[in-house]
Amino acid sequence: MRHLEILVEEPSTTIVLQELLLKLIANRGTFCIRNFGSKPQLLRALPDRLRGYARRIRQDTDLRIVVLVDEDRDRRGCRALKSELESIACDVGLSTKTRPKQDGSFDVVTRLAIEELEAWLLGDVEAIRAEYDRIPASLAQRKGLRDPDAVTGGTCERVHRILKEYGYHQAYLPKTEFARRVVPYLDPERNRSRSFAVFRAGIEAILE
Repeated sequence: MRHLEILVEEPSTTIVLQELLLKLIANRGTFCIRNFGSKPQLLRALPDRLRGYARRIRQDTDLRIVVLVDEDRDRRGCRALKSELESIACDVGLSTKTRPKQDGSFDVVTRLAIEELEAWLLGDVEAIRAEYDRIPASLAQRKGLRDPDAVTGGTCERVHRILKEYGYHQAYLPKTEFARRVVPYLDPERNRSRSFAVFRAGIEAILE
């Protein structure tokens, strides 16, 4: 059975993926999420971590790796950040979905949450309303929110403003609590975030 090692940058991502991957993978494989505490720490640790996985993969053909980071409107841009992740993997001898082996197989999937993981939660307003019922169903059609990946000014900050508008979390947004409350209701089929759809497609590809 295929085993996935999922590398992420923060605790709220771990909370979301723990629930989502149970739905996406079902009984087709196993997974372990490795949280590095921040995006800079993940990027610093990634070469050595992938080098270790490369050694393991030579002995275990069922091991695969998924690297997920927030794009965070990175000054380098999406393509440059994605290219950096791909290059780190290839430099240690691992193939990626974007740069596969000659037979089309690959060891690593690299993915970006645009601009932050909160866009994946904002992509399912029904899931948010299951815990925050004063938020209207029409929120998904509000100008500036129809495409959760295109939210400007910080997705996390925008989510907080929405919650404050309807009387929740007035002082600050507790990201891990928000994720923990919403994620049980997330439905991958109705999520409007394109970056989530791309992540989901990557999981499907790596399980084949």
